[in-house]
Amino acid sequence: MLHAVQDRPVDVEAVAALHRAAHVLMADLPGLCERLLAALTVQQPAYRAALAADPSGVRQEVRASLRYHVRSLMGPGRPSRPDARRCADEVGASWAARGLPLDAVLQAFRLGGAMVWQELVDETARRDPDDVRLLVHVAADVWNFVDEHCTLVADAHRRAARRTTGGPDDRLRRMTAALLDGTTRIADLPEVAAALGLTVEGAYAVVAATGADVLALRNAAPDGGPRIVWHADGDTAYGLVPVAEGTLRTLARSLHGPPGTPIGIGSPVETLAAVGDARRLAEVALRACPPDGGTVLLDEHLPAALLASSPALAATLAERVLGPVLRLDPGDRDLLIGTLSAWLDCEGSAQRAAVRLYCHRNTVLNRLRRLEQLTGRSLTRPADVVELSLALTARCRLRL
Repeated sequence: MLHAVQDRPVDVEAVAALHRAAHVLMADLPGLCERLLAALTVQQPAYRAALAADPSGVRQEVRASLRYHVRSLMGPGRPSRPDARRCADEVGASWAARGLPLDAVLQAFRLGGAMVWQELVDETARRDPDDVRLLVHVAADVWNFVDEHCTLVADAHRRAARRTTGGPDDRLRRMTAALLDGTTRIADLPEVAAALGLTVEGAYAVVAATGADVLALRNAAPDGGPRIVWHADGDTAYGLVPVAEGTLRTLARSLHGPPGTPIGIGSPVETLAAVGDARRLAEVALRACPPDGGTVLLDEHLPAALLASSPALAATLAERVLGPVLRLDPGDRDLLIGTLSAWLDCEGSAQRAAVRLYCHRNTVLNRLRRLEQLTGRSLTRPADVVELSLALTARCRLRL
């Protein structure tokens, strides 16, 4: 809360300027909420995933927190400390129940505090630029409020998290984590399998996704598909999938997380005891995902996965094969890279590539000849085509 105002005129004027700006922010609370949500979806993957899974619930929580924050700056009638604790308890408990990290919540509150402060300054500058200097005298109080509220939220989150540990759900989480880590004892496998509703024998694969919470992925899983045992580990969600014939291809075609979410599906292993290996294969598939997200089934993208397994070697390959092209002006570079990509996608057909690129077949051939001259590779030699294809994958698919 703001400290008691001193008797000096400058303090009175500063608090009055703060109150005026805060009233304007309160009137624009919906817009302020949307601006904060937009920033959070860019900067905080946990909020991006939560917003995709529960847009109305997350929006309501963010707006309630902002309303409390701005009201605390408005002078008489501002919320009391019990109001602060009640708001913090609700937000902290809600995010703990979602299984989302405390760091993400605290980062969101600090980002919200920074946005509120900047908008206070901007509004004061619009109304009366001379008053901006007065806000210096109340800046400490504004930021003390943010620190206090972060402390309350952290306490609430920890209390709620403690309430969920130690019970049956926590035991299942620990069992799943041990399976994925490959640390489950062989003697314990029958008990673990029974608790999770699985079998010791039988093939399993693992799904891995970053930037999406378990709830979003569970909702995205296809109806009638295989049962998936989900587990959150930091910013990555893992799903343990019993595999039958055709299961993984069907899952890869139908499982899509929030926009921009990379999802990797590893190759299957033969028993529950080897799930730790399946997790590592899923993480390789995850690293092979395109920059704009999407689902990658490892068995269908083995060249990209090989490159992802050795980023340094992949970067060397891209530079050695495509270096002269990559050093062209961006316009020329992108034109040649795009033409090569289209030609490879069209199985070496210049005619089909021309249709895709909206140009003449001879234009495609001229660009490819220039690319051959720059790289010293020939598109008529299979070994050179393999090198160019792998180098292109390293450059475009793996963000090298």
